[in-house]
Order: sequence, then structure tokens, then C-alpha cells
Amino acid sequence: MTGRHPTFPAPSRDGDGDGDGDGNADGGDGDGNGDGNGAGNGYAPDRGRAHRARYPDPVTDPTPTHWTLTLVCDDRPGIVHAVSGAVVAANGNITESQQFSSADTNTFFMRLQVMAPVDRAAFEQALAPVVERYDARVQLDVVGRPLRTLVLVSKAGHCLNDLLYRQRGGQLPIEVPLVLSNHPDLSELAAFYSVPFEHRPVTDAASKQAMEQRILDAVDEHDIELVVLARYMQILSPELCAALEGRAVNIHHSFLPGFKGANPYRQAHARGVKLIGATAHFVTSDLDEGPIIEQNVVRVDHTKDPSELVSIGQDEESRTLTQAVRWIAEDRVLLDGARTIIFR
Repeated sequence: MTGRHPTFPAPSRDGDGDGDGDGNADGGDGDGNGDGNGAGNGYAPDRGRAHRARYPDPVTDPTPTHWTLTLVCDDRPGIVHAVSGAVVAANGNITESQQFSSADTNTFFMRLQVMAPVDRAAFEQALAPVVERYDARVQLDVVGRPLRTLVLVSKAGHCLNDLLYRQRGGQLPIEVPLVLSNHPDLSELAAFYSVPFEHRPVTDAASKQAMEQRILDAVDEHDIELVVLARYMQILSPELCAALEGRAVNIHHSFLPGFKGANPYRQAHARGVKLIGATAHFVTSDLDEGPIIEQNVVRVDHTKDPSELVSIGQDEESRTLTQAVRWIAEDRVLLDGARTIIFR
């Protein structure tokens, strides 16, 4: 899922210690049943989001629509010229433009923002020759449309709080219809932001399976486009990983895998680390191996005790995850093999 809607392909060519022993294998602490932080699946840049958005209709609304356009294809001459021509054909004006050619994969990446007095169908029609000629994966969305996001949590609330605070303040273009948790601890925090909260205990294999089924049901029920593991202390099953392919992002400590399991900050203190931080990545079936979206670090020294390291680390986790979600919501993240291209 790179953008908020399915791509339209070329015509057919036949060709943290939360106190209960949580040991976060993906960057925090894990649940008493031994599970670590959820790992999901790889990021699929051409799958798009659920095609359920409501777009302004130029027929009834004469105000031009501000579109986001992303394009990925093999790198070859003439792409920029062709895309620019399509924008002109749609009576559009480019307000932002970024591009990158990857020498590693011979892939061309482009992100535009375009003001155009056309609806989606008309813009797609203008772009169709580009799609056909370059076998391009193209995605269109409206700038600023909130990304429907399901947040999974356990006990630690710092990442959830930052996401909901910035969403309510208009700083993060997401919509959160539900928070799901395997612990009840964060229900009051969700209620403070008027977000529905649902608790499903995970204590054995049967309850874990039930929780994962509820996640899938919630994705369908709420038209979820992104699943955020905001310190969710469960490893996702291979089946759930496959079902959420390209739609899950995770946060973990940047100094992992050096300090795995419970109490990573205490381990860091014992080893006298000088840098701590966090990494946001697309989750894959290989724990901590998903494409990296954002990383932050902060320098520390021997004067910091474990509780201070926890506080510093949580700040880094919150801002790193929020930034990653913001870039995804703004269609600024594209995949180039095992790494991401970020159009800031």
C-alpha cells in the first residue's frame, strides 16, 4: 500500500517493560505469554488503499481539487515530459514535484501535487497514455484526506498519546476509528480523545487467534488503510502478516537487536550506551527486518539512570512513529527493494 487508493495498471499486455514481563522482540518489552512486539508484512508500494474515499466533485464544486500523484516505473527517457503533458491535459498546475532515479534497481520514482479542476476519472484518463507507455504504477489521492488508521497497543501509552494528540490538533492527517489492545490500561487515554477502545485479552493460543481475527474484522468493518503497532506487544502470526501485507508499520528501539527482550533501557544503562533512539519500519515476517521509514537518535551519557533513559527513549519512539505515519498518510513513502524512498 503506497497510496490511498488502488493503482490503475496499464491496459492488458499479456505480459518496554510494561510490568507484566513483556519482552518486545520488535523493540519493546513482551507479554507475559512470551510474545514480542508485532511483526507484520512487507510494504507493497503498488497495492494502494481501500477505494472508499469521498472526492470533491468538480461538476458541483468549481474549486480545483488538490491531487497527490505518485508514479513508479522502470527508469527511461521521457517520463517527466510525459507526466507533465498529462497534467496539462487535465488542465492541472503542479504545486510540488519530486523525483528520484534509483541506480540500484533502475527504477524511477515521482511524487507530484497538482491543482486540477477534474474528477478522478478524468485525471486517470489523462494519465492513461503514460501508464500504458511506461508500464507505470500510478496512484491518485486528494491532498490532506485523512488516512483511516487502526492502532494496536498494549500497556505503554506514549506513542498512542502522540498520535491522537497530533491527529486532534490537525497536525497528522489520519482518522482513528478504533484502538485495539490486549490490555485494558489505555482505555481512559483513548476515551480522553473520544476514540473507541476495545480490549481483548491474549493469554493463550486460542485467545491470540481470536484477537487476530478481531483485527481482521476491524480492518474490514472500518475500511482500514493502515495498521499502526504503537508498542503492541504481540508477534503477529504468518497468516495475519499475509492478510495485512503492505499495511502495517511498527516502532522499536534503534539499538536493537543489541538489547532484546525485557527492559532494554536497563540493559542499555548496564552497557553504558551513548546513543539511544527508535526506528519506524514496515513490519515483515522477519522480525525487525522491514524497510526503514524513519530513525532518530539522541546522545546520552553515564549520568542517565534507567528511568531517565526510558523517558528519553519514549520521546524518540513517539516522534519517530508519528513522523513515519505522517509521511505514509501524505503518500511520501515508496519502496525501492528493501529500502524506502521518502519524498519529504
